[in-house]
Amino acid sequence: MNDDTRLSVAVIGSGNIGTDLMIKIMRHSRLLKMAAMVGIDPHSDGLARAARLGVATTHEGAEGLTRLPVFDDIDIVFDATSAGAHVKNDAMLRRLKPSLRMIDLTPAAIGPYCVPVVNLDAHLDTPNVNMVTCGGQATIPIVAAVSRVVKVRYAEIVASISSRSAGPGTRANIDEFTETTSKAIETVGGAEKGKAIIVLNPAEPPVMMRDTVYTLSDLADREKIERSIEETVARVNAYVPGYRLKQRVQFDEIPGGAPLHIPRLGDFSGLKTSVFIEVEGAAHYLPAYAGNLDIMTSAALATAERMAQARLSLQGA
Repeated sequence: MNDDTRLSVAVIGSGNIGTDLMIKIMRHSRLLKMAAMVGIDPHSDGLARAARLGVATTHEGAEGLTRLPVFDDIDIVFDATSAGAHVKNDAMLRRLKPSLRMIDLTPAAIGPYCVPVVNLDAHLDTPNVNMVTCGGQATIPIVAAVSRVVKVRYAEIVASISSRSAGPGTRANIDEFTETTSKAIETVGGAEKGKAIIVLNPAEPPVMMRDTVYTLSDLADREKIERSIEETVARVNAYVPGYRLKQRVQFDEIPGGAPLHIPRLGDFSGLKTSVFIEVEGAAHYLPAYAGNLDIMTSAALATAERMAQARLSLQGA
């Protein structure tokens, strides 16, 4: 596919996530063309790398993007800044160019939550989609996989990431992480109640991202649940190659005579399903242990490529 048919994209945020995303686009995408890298630190490594690769750059934020000659050609903007910054960026850019598609990698959640293997097809025409959080991208597919078989009454996820892979943006948005992920467990994953916990692991050498998913549901066919989970893991692995089950799915029956008491849910009896996930990064720009960042950039890229595919198909029809 030649450059004339690819969609032009810009990345706002020249930190670790934005730079990794730029490299993924330039190395692997047949549908997207990296047009601009936007930052606020003129000395950032991301802007320097972009310039060396022939990508237009600005250190004047989203406002600087609007002054670049390539701005008129931009179709999709990835925002890898912060929740507060994204609100301002979206308002300004959409005022100047209403046709822009925004893919939000912050917890701002202006637009609907998007997890590619769960609900992307429902949002291909949505102006602004939110990629939830790293923990959400890793665990919501599992909750949804169980929900496809049986009603999930409660889902709790624990995302453990290396402290080294938690930059200033992640640390500044911990509250937003838990709130956004909890809501998406319910609205996208299908759980009646959801809870999210994040753990910054200070271990040295750094450990890979590990995610634990617990669901409480009515009693159901365990083989069907396990098969649904395994199929979902394979689908996520198609765009996040380091995403895998750490061990077999575990089941425990909670008897009615000895129910669990769950805050916001009350007494529960039924089936507890426990799923253990590991996410290894692709090491394009970030270290392999930073699977939490890699799954965000991989999910954002998968979302943009599917949007581009849909748009180019319409143009060719």
